[in-house]
Parts: sequence; C-alpha cells; structure tokens
Amino acid sequence: MHENTLAQLGVRADTLTEEEKAFLDQHGYLGLGKLLSDEQLEAIRQTLATLLAREGERAGAELMDSPYIRHPKEAGADRLADLVNKGATFDLFYTHPRVLAAVAHVLGPYLKLSSLNYRAAKPGMGLQKLHVDWHEVVAPHDFKVCNSIWLLDDFTRENGATRLVPGTHRSGELPQEILADPMQPHPDEVLIEAPAGSVFIFNSHTWHGGTTNQTAAARRAIHSYFCRGDQPQQIDQQRYIRPETLARLSPAAIQILGVQVVKE
Repeated sequence: MHENTLAQLGVRADTLTEEEKAFLDQHGYLGLGKLLSDEQLEAIRQTLATLLAREGERAGAELMDSPYIRHPKEAGADRLADLVNKGATFDLFYTHPRVLAAVAHVLGPYLKLSSLNYRAAKPGMGLQKLHVDWHEVVAPHDFKVCNSIWLLDDFTRENGATRLVPGTHRSGELPQEILADPMQPHPDEVLIEAPAGSVFIFNSHTWHGGTTNQTAAARRAIHSYFCRGDQPQQIDQQRYIRPETLARLSPAAIQILGVQVVKE
C-alpha cells in the first residue's frame, strides 16, 4: 500500500484526537460515535435482507473457503460474507476516514481489509466465549489485526451486545489459557451499549465476544476487519474481486483491499 493511500481517503493527523488515541492504546477499543445516518441504516438493512433471501443456505459461504477461520459457520447467528463485492452500499465500511485512522493507529499505515462480513445474533443465541482474533500472544505494539463493529441496531444488555475486557491486548495472555470458562462473564468486562449507526474500533488482540440475545429480534452488525499489510486476509480479496467492483472504486480504495490491478 502506498504511503499516501490513507491521505487520499481523507485520513489526517488530527482525524482522531490525542485523547481518542490514548484511550484506544490503553483500553484496546474506542467508540467513534454515530457514523451512519438513519437513512443510510435503512438502506443498508434493506440491502442485507435482500442478500440473505437471495443467498439462502449459502449465505456466508465465502467464509467456508478461508483457511484462517476455524469455525466459519455459527448456528446462533445469520452471516453474510464478501460484502465488498455485493454493492456500493458497503464501500463506506472500509474507507471511512475515522475508521481507517483508528485502525492505522493500531496496525500502522500499511494495512489492508481482511474481510467485510455481516453477523446477526439470533433470538436466544449469540453467546461467544471470550476470545482474540489471533492464534498467539503478540508483543506490545506488534499487533496484527484490528476490527470495527458497525451497529445496525441499538446494542443493549438485553439483545446481546458485544463484551470486551479492557486492557487485555497488553496482557500477554490468551483467554483460553487463563480462564476456567471463557463463556462466563468476566469481572472486568464492559458491554458495547450504543445506538444504531454507531461504530466501535477494537484491537482484535483484546479479549471480546458476543453475549446472549434475550430479545425476539436479531441483533445486527457489520464487521470490517483489518490486518497488517504483511499478514494474510480472511477473505482473499484478489481472488474474489469482481470487475464491477474495481470499476466503481478509487485507486486508494483498491489499495486498502490489497488488490493488485493487472493492466492489459
């Protein structure tokens, strides 16, 4: 990725405040506020409903092809994958300056999108063990992966809001090696409770997981998940990229995908 790619997408030195950077460093997550309008939310929800109906049992099938996802099928949640190639509606999720600034603060400027997926915790389901999104402990400031969660519904204690254990990205420990039962609540965990349209960044080495959706409606979110430029992607963007996707994207957005365009 070229050094000026982030700048071309609107990222500046002051896109995040110094206070926001310090909070992200210390706690391993950061709320960016409401980045989606109510009109955008409605359009996104309608597009996702159409995709779920169209893909049916094959919804999220692209994840099955990834060697980097151990359990791609989740009985307690609806999934969609490879949203990069499923409409311009989703371009914002990996090009928004505030999101890119936060991810770059964690990973450094040479980053790329790893995957862009939808997850909706079904009623009565959605509980995940506390986990990290990397297979081993990493040294401080040698972070490999960083995630963003875009809230398509209000996140509440009742509907399965994501939980995080602040500061664990700096602990040098993995939850499965420390906790007797990673499914249980952690005494230091916090819940992401915020209105629909909000976006949260979290260092993916921070312990996190979904909680149980105790309501009668699905709890919906989109994750734009990033990795450092020298790491493999969950979804091989080069393999899946479609001509119509390339045609609509700027060169900088294509760089974020880690896709090399071959000129004939």
